[in-house]
Amino acid sequence: MPSQELIEAAISARRRAHAPYSKFLVGAAVRDAEGRIHAGCNVENAAYPEGICAETAALAAMVLAGGREVVEVVVAGGGAAPVTPCGGCRQRLREFGRDGLAIHSVDPEGRVMASHTLTELLPHAFGPDHLSRKAGA
Repeated sequence: MPSQELIEAAISARRRAHAPYSKFLVGAAVRDAEGRIHAGCNVENAAYPEGICAETAALAAMVLAGGREVVEVVVAGGGAAPVTPCGGCRQRLREFGRDGLAIHSVDPEGRVMASHTLTELLPHAFGPDHLSRKAGA
């Protein structure tokens, strides 16, 4: 289960989301390998699809702070179904996370609705390790 601190960071970020078109607020928080928490929210734009997802914003905050590895993620969304990262954000998480990376979906009150690993959400993922191999090997 994610820490209360990580959940609260995602919920707080969700409250700051800029979603005037869809009204679908999302917040995300990532914990890096040093234990630091970085949060982000979705930011919509009138010129679709120029907005960004909460997970992307959280990863950008982590990179800006010098982090390079994600060890846990919380996504805070609304609605009856758990909100998981979109396909693009799953790939972005793969850039900074390992296969067993825990990704938790919480509701606006912080209740955990679902937990998955990155491997469950993005099986057979392409990642940095593929590019570090020798060509033709």
